[in-house]
Amino acid sequence: MKVKMTKGKYEALTRLSDEHGLVIATALDQRGSLKKSLTKALGHEADVKHVEEFKVAVTEELTPYSTAILLDPEFGWSAAEARDKQSGLLIAYEKTGYDATVQGRLPDLLPEWSVRRYADKGVDAIKILMYYDPDDAAHINDQKHAFIERVGAECKANDIPFFFEPVTYCDDIADAKGPEYAKVKPDKVKKSMREFTKPQYHLDCLKVEVPVNMTYVSGTAANRGHEAEAVYTREEALQHFRDTASIATVPFIYLSGGVSNEDFIETLEFAGEAGVPFSGVLCGRATWQDGIAVYGENGDTGLRAWLKDEGVQRMEHLNRVLQQAAKPWWTVYGGKDQIVITES
Repeated sequence: MKVKMTKGKYEALTRLSDEHGLVIATALDQRGSLKKSLTKALGHEADVKHVEEFKVAVTEELTPYSTAILLDPEFGWSAAEARDKQSGLLIAYEKTGYDATVQGRLPDLLPEWSVRRYADKGVDAIKILMYYDPDDAAHINDQKHAFIERVGAECKANDIPFFFEPVTYCDDIADAKGPEYAKVKPDKVKKSMREFTKPQYHLDCLKVEVPVNMTYVSGTAANRGHEAEAVYTREEALQHFRDTASIATVPFIYLSGGVSNEDFIETLEFAGEAGVPFSGVLCGRATWQDGIAVYGENGDTGLRAWLKDEGVQRMEHLNRVLQQAAKPWWTVYGGKDQIVITES
């Protein structure tokens, strides 16, 4: 069955991926959390200059090995200008974090920006992160569904791709990294995938969590390394990957979720073993987070030396794994020849 796609969205997705249709993107849109981490590493308050300097260094050194970079408008424009000329640009549109005094972890947009303004700045795609519990109260999720519908309509009107990142949670389980949440995570990721691949959201790509926590998959290096109890057998975990992927009606890529580089690489190899048609990654902290301590101790010069060595090695390894494990973004549509390009 043929799928219609506007020329603007198709060309932007092409700029954000490699010649094989894989998105191998670096995520660097952290704001408050990055500033806090830099403050700890420096031993004194990090200011705007420190955050921008860190982002510029990571962007300059890693985008030659990335198909795209995800940045933010608060600290990221200098980095955007410093990216490799072949690297596409995604920009975060949401405010960072949420108001903990209001029930539901409700999202909000940066008030001084619009998709039109981003498009005028030459941005290739818009990204929204939203905390989402598919089992939350209906009046909470109804607001969130409407929120994503509005952003999707805005992206459609401006003919620019919409990348959406639903991050699941459960207010009744405090530790999202613990075994109790690991037990419920597959179901929540599947329900999120089912909801947001509906056509009214006008998504062009889902940036999703992997459906299991690899720390709790029996027999994995992550499980052994963390000396954790097993929540899933290997076969159960593989099936969770397959079941979640089978729901998708738009391309999807995985986020690293703050795990170590080693654990994320194992996760992607696991997804490849499952045979799921994921189309790449938006990988942030797994690649560059260890550079924060280096920056704190040795500044920009030390960070760049680390990035040129360890950072590049990680990106090259990531590229090799994805070439084997991932599938082109057009796979979910049945192939590139199934896409009909339209003017509007």
